[in-house]
Amino acid sequence: MSESPKISLCMIVKNEEECIRKCLDSLKNLVDEMIIVDTGSTDQTIEICESFGATVYAYEWRDNFAEARNFGLEKATGEWILWMDADEEMDGEDSVRLKELLRNKEESLFYIQLINYVGDEKNEDDAFHIAHSRLFRNGIGFRFQFPIHETLNVEEVLPTLTEDRHIQILPIRIYHYGYMNEFTGRKKKFERNIQLLMKELDKEGHSPWIEYHLASEFSRIQEHEKTFKFVNLSIIGFIENSMLPPSLLYKLKYSTLISMGSIEGAWPGIKKAIALYPDYVDLHLYKGIIHYLKKEYKQALKTFDHCLEMGDDNIRHLTLKGSGSFHAWYYKGLCYEGMGQIDEAKTAYQTSLSMAGKYEPPKVALENLSEASQETNT
Repeated sequence: MSESPKISLCMIVKNEEECIRKCLDSLKNLVDEMIIVDTGSTDQTIEICESFGATVYAYEWRDNFAEARNFGLEKATGEWILWMDADEEMDGEDSVRLKELLRNKEESLFYIQLINYVGDEKNEDDAFHIAHSRLFRNGIGFRFQFPIHETLNVEEVLPTLTEDRHIQILPIRIYHYGYMNEFTGRKKKFERNIQLLMKELDKEGHSPWIEYHLASEFSRIQEHEKTFKFVNLSIIGFIENSMLPPSLLYKLKYSTLISMGSIEGAWPGIKKAIALYPDYVDLHLYKGIIHYLKKEYKQALKTFDHCLEMGDDNIRHLTLKGSGSFHAWYYKGLCYEGMGQIDEAKTAYQTSLSMAGKYEPPKVALENLSEASQETNT
């Protein structure tokens, strides 16, 4: 039997004392070395990292996340590199078996499941799930690119992997807390990110990902018109570069149009987006919501049934948990209610609630139906 592969953890940090301990504790029995690049911490971050046996390198911050990460890659000696952020942690059960999953693997890059929590509390039913390239073989040319929202140069190192479906997803979960309200408020990520992204936007020949990330930042603070402007510019940029716009651009575009109440703007364009990505359940959910808002209840029900058939398991796209389960059932309830089929509506709401007990909309809908029934009987 071959030896267990050596794994190097590579991270960049700055003033992460409130979360770094949880992150490193989740990895201490997995990784063989911890390479930490510190960009100017003034709290206890460095001391906490060193208490876990990490090697900490001081690095002068130059407004470039990719450069800082690449500095860390140069220090790593493991066969494999796992890259993470301080506001993340690996699932405890998964970390125990990762090395065994890697044993005798011939591939050079793996996806793992990234669960992005949002809102005020940790709730997997209120999170975005996606397969993310977090584990790669060292010493074959992998580097990070882009000063902000940095990504690996996969196309350069592995040009034959032209489509995501060729990259294997390991059953490993990483929980990301950085988009929860307490983190975004404390670290003022929005102001920092906008400043760096606008700087990149001014550069000639910049990647169309820059417009997408700008749209995403504005979306988080619900500035829908700016979100729509930049996501459209991103789509145009990809097309002008003879590239298929990534699926999450269309997710952001149509969720924004729905939030703006621009149903005519979303229809029938959503059908063209689905034609490009027919396996993306979130796009089908948005199509159903558009039908519902147009009071086309039968078409909506048919679409939500299709979402249920698809399910929530395809994380090769950025997927909102429940798009293929409890969200679809909730919207089915709204459709039945709109059609005056109250018993069917109650069943749909109850089914949604049985799948996600903390999901508030079906609770509220059932309470409203109960109150309406009592008023009718009095």
